[in-house]
Order: sequence, then structure tokens, then C-alpha cells
Amino acid sequence: MRVRSPYDGEIFRLALPALGALAAEPLYLLVDTAIVGHLGRAQLAALGIASVILGSAFVVFNFLQYGTTAQVARAGGAGESQTARRLGAQALWLSLGFGVVVSALIAVFAPQLVSLVGGEGEAAEDAVTYLRIAAIGFPAAFVALGGQGYLRGIADLRTPLVIVIVANVANVILEVLFVYGFDWGIAGSAAGTAIAQLGMGTAFVVVILHGLRGDDALPRPAIARRVLSLGKWIFIRTAALTGAFALAGAVATRSGDDAIAAHQIAFQLFLFLALVLDSIAIAGQIIVGRELGSGRTERAYEAGERMIWLSVAAGAAFALAMLALADLLPRIFTGDGAVLDETALLWPLFALMQPLAGAVFALDGILIGASDGPFLALSMVVAFLACAAILLASLRADWGIRGVWSALVILIVVRLALMATRFRRGRWLVTGWA
Repeated sequence: MRVRSPYDGEIFRLALPALGALAAEPLYLLVDTAIVGHLGRAQLAALGIASVILGSAFVVFNFLQYGTTAQVARAGGAGESQTARRLGAQALWLSLGFGVVVSALIAVFAPQLVSLVGGEGEAAEDAVTYLRIAAIGFPAAFVALGGQGYLRGIADLRTPLVIVIVANVANVILEVLFVYGFDWGIAGSAAGTAIAQLGMGTAFVVVILHGLRGDDALPRPAIARRVLSLGKWIFIRTAALTGAFALAGAVATRSGDDAIAAHQIAFQLFLFLALVLDSIAIAGQIIVGRELGSGRTERAYEAGERMIWLSVAAGAAFALAMLALADLLPRIFTGDGAVLDETALLWPLFALMQPLAGAVFALDGILIGASDGPFLALSMVVAFLACAAILLASLRADWGIRGVWSALVILIVVRLALMATRFRRGRWLVTGWA
């Protein structure tokens, strides 16, 4: 890898604010956890149950964001500025529609969803309360997804960062006021988050509408279908990825309390490290989409190659840090000897997969930017099947936590092999808008 590249300046200019926005998003849950945790064990358990349900819905529908970014960047690169603006408006309409439907389903079927996750007793009742109140802000949260996708597509990453930070600050203030000032308990936590999300969604709408012209904001089914043409494949890809992680967690749970505790520590660290890698992938979506829209295949390929190496380098740095801190880092999360023993079993796999994960994240962003949706979906399904096969074998043969993380390594390796081959062959280098 070259020490410097002409693409580095733009990559970092896009990746750094993207990283800030990505890092700010989990703060909603952290704030909720910190505040609700002081109310009692049942309330904290209720928040955990609700977070699983809301988080799963939010992740699966992230195609509203990624699909919009890729399409808007490509249209902008092709000189179709009016189409790019109209794509932004359609992203808002689609996000609002999906958000209203998902919100209604969560509110109506909250008891059944909580039961499915395994909630019981007081924790289940509190979880239902939280879900029904939080559902009020969910359509606005979806609108924020579409809004971020559009603004990223036009390479404006500062505005989303500012909006997300302000929403997080508002969330803290409202939750402290409602939970402790008004003594509303867990309902106050949900209300604070819902109001903050309503404000965030409104801010994205105001900013985007201000940049539109004439009748750009009107619903246009043909352009909306263009957003969904990529979005449906990203939906399949994300659903398969989420399914692999869920299955891994289920197998780890069946390996005992010590194993699932160790898995939770490593998996949460994996998600945290993924923020850095995903920020480079977002830069890939923007740059590759724009360059292909402009017909500059050589620049798209060279920029993509540079982002892959940068992500691998970041992953390698993470791996070295994880190995160096193998005895210290897990102790930040637990002092239980049995859990630490299980963590030691998975730690080398967790650490050494990071450079591979870096390449996978970058390739994923590049191919999303290229609107290579069918391949992304197919390769993810193949990787899921390979991972699932190892997980089921692990469960049958009682391989424990090593078996679970071996399966996750296989997930990464299969995705890397398929996407790297696709990248090298260049079949994703499709230019223009039409």
C-alpha cells in the first residue's frame, strides 16, 4: 500500500464526519441505559428487550439510507442534479411511509413482540410501555435515515453530524427531565427519545426541502422505484447479515451463561470497531457512485482500491491492539473468571478477523456505491449459509464459543472472497445514470 494517495484527502474529508454521525447514533441507547439503569433491574431489562426489537427494525431498513446515497451520488456525477434532488424527496416519502407502517405494527403487536424476545413479568409490561411510546418517534427516525442518505449523496456530511449531535443533547435533557424531574419512570425515557427523534426528523425535512426547487418535492413513483431498485437488494443483504449474527447469539446462548457473556463482550467490541470501518465504506458509496455516474471508471477503481487498503490497515491496527490488550480489555467488562476463560478462547479469532473485516466493509461500500445490489444480496446469502452450516455443526459437536466465532470468521472470509473477486473482475464498473 502506498503511503499517500491523491484520494486520501477526500476519503478522510468524507469519512471523519461520517464517523462522528455513526458514533453519535449509539448514544441514544447509552443514554437510555444510563438513566433507566438507576430505576431498577426490571426497567433495565425492559429497555434491553425494547432495544432488541427497535434496533432490529432500524437495522433492516437501513437500505433507505445506503440505497439513497448511492443513487444520489451517481445522479450527481452524471450531471442529473434535478434527478438527484428528486431522489432526495422520494427518499423522504419512502422513509415516512415505511416508518409509519413499522411504527403502527410495533405499537399494535408490542405484547407479542416482547413475548417473542422472551420478556416476562414486570419487565415485559415495562417493555410494552416503552415500545408504544417510542413508536411515536419511529417514523421521524426513519425520515432521518432517508435524509442522511440524501445529504451523504451530495457529499454534505457536516449537516447530518450537527443534527444528530443536537438530537442527542436534546435526548439527554428531556430524559433527565421526564424520568427524574417528572418521575415518569421508563415511560419518561421513551418519551424523551421519541421527542428527540421527532425533532431530528423535522430538521432533516426542513434542510432538504430548503434545497429543493419547484415541484421537486412532489411524490414521483418512477423515481421512488429507482431508490427501491437498489434498496430491495440491500434489504436482503442486511436481513441475511442480521440473521447470521442472531443465529450466532442463539448458539452461544446454548453453550452456557459464561459463553454468551463472553460472546456479548466481543460482539459489542466488534460493533464498536465497525464504526470506523463503516465510515470509510460510506466514503466509498459517495466517491464510487459519483465517479461511475461521471463515466470515470479508472478513478472509481483506483479510489476503491485505496479505500480497501486503508480499511485493511485500520483493521490490522485494531488486531494488534486487541492482541496486545488480550489480558486487560476483557477485564473492563467483567471480573468473572469463567467468563474471562471463555473470552480467552474466542479472542484470537476476534482479533485476527479485523483486517479481513476491514476489507469486507470497504468492498461493501464500494459495491453499494456502484449499485451492484443483486451481487451484494447473493454473496451475503451464500456467506450466511456457510456461517449457518458451521454454527449448526458447532451446536451438534459442542464446539462452544470457539465454534461460534469460527463461524463468524467464515462469514467474513466467504464475503471477502466473493466481493474481492467481483472487484478485481470489474463487472461493477457500470457508468452513467440511465
